[in-house]
Amino acid sequence: MFAVIRTGGKQYKVAAGDVIDVELIDAEAGKTAVFNEVLMIGNGDTVTVGSPTISGATVSGEVIDEAVKGEKVIAFKFKRRKGYHRTVGHRQKHTRVKIGAISAK
Repeated sequence: MFAVIRTGGKQYKVAAGDVIDVELIDAEAGKTAVFNEVLMIGNGDTVTVGSPTISGATVSGEVIDEAVKGEKVIAFKFKRRKGYHRTVGHRQKHTRVKIGAISAK
């Protein structure tokens, strides 16, 4: 069984037992996070697609770690023949979640 959820403006395909990094959410390590925006649920040959979400469907998971730093993104500004260049870096914080149960009503 798998589900497609939306959180933090991104979509994730998840199954029970998966460990994913999502945008930073307000949850402490060891607590349960519930994702209510379920876009699609697949179970074998049957697929349920929401319009845009499936009402009553939830995906729950355990927060393993909060404020995990992602990969560094480099922004480099440059203007030719002017002697101008600038480098700026950024590391986005994520929350690591282990997916537990997928429920559809």
